[in-house]
Amino acid sequence: MHSGKVTRASRVLIWDLLVRCFHWSLVVGFFAAYFTRHNPGPWHEWIGYAVLTLLPIRLLWGFVGSRYARFAQFVRSPTHTLAYSKLLLAGRQPRYLGHNPLGGWMVLALIGSVLATCITGWLYTTDYFWGLEWMEELHDGFTWLSLMLVGLHITGVIHASRHGKENLPAAMVHGRKRAASGNDVD
Repeated sequence: MHSGKVTRASRVLIWDLLVRCFHWSLVVGFFAAYFTRHNPGPWHEWIGYAVLTLLPIRLLWGFVGSRYARFAQFVRSPTHTLAYSKLLLAGRQPRYLGHNPLGGWMVLALIGSVLATCITGWLYTTDYFWGLEWMEELHDGFTWLSLMLVGLHITGVIHASRHGKENLPAAMVHGRKRAASGNDVD
């Protein structure tokens, strides 16, 4: 277990600038779209298109980006994730330098859910789907799914911050986390 003050020298860059900018742009964009959903005017649609533009960039970066941005680094097998989940429930989960296995799957779930929200929102504006109640309900359903996943994500971040004794939201601002120690997983 880590004790003492963490100096800048004992921190390592985990999340690169693109990952951090994507993360906070997605947060702002998603909630801006959510809070403009009933307002007249084009704001909701424009914000939705902006969010839709972000997603392919992050998906591409998940394959060609820096080490901790790559899906291959943080999306673990279902078996590995289940084993981690059991350790988590027992309070013995290891600290991961990047995303833990549940966090990795949450990244994919959030990207998928927000992407589905954007696509169904765009489809609803097309001539073919305009005014179809089921398309609007599908769009609303993905919105609520995304909100639920955001709540789970925040809960996971709070838990991991407390367990790992580090401020993960701050790390998503400056990109640095405490360097790995003996029991940590890179």
